[in-house]
Amino acid sequence: MSTYKKFEDLEVWKMSRELCYALHLACQKKEVPNSGYLINHLYKTAGSIMDNIAEGFERGGNKELLQFLYIAKGSSGEFRSQVYRALDLDVFSQDQFDGLIKKSVLISQQLGLFINYLKKSSYKGDKFKP
Repeated sequence: MSTYKKFEDLEVWKMSRELCYALHLACQKKEVPNSGYLINHLYKTAGSIMDNIAEGFERGGNKELLQFLYIAKGSSGEFRSQVYRALDLDVFSQDQFDGLIKKSVLISQQLGLFINYLKKSSYKGDKFKP
């Protein structure tokens, strides 16, 4: 039986939500010329991490969850790449950059651990219960 009843119970989803909020705080009142496209993309990518975790979980099967966790992990890497570009364009201070990178790396690590756990698990998911 699954330990988690809803995606909101997953620690990695909570971490992803915190990343979205940290990004929001870092982007408040930013008026860096021509950076709107990048800030918009950062929001979409950060949201993609938590959204893919949620969608995969809600599908009720471990194979599908794994697929969406891999997508979320990829989005975490994409987010870090964008944060580097934002630093280069002076969208973020070094402290903001460091905080966002640290959170994203931790999320990637947690996703990797979760993926490895699911790959070894014999449990197929809630939708396969008799």
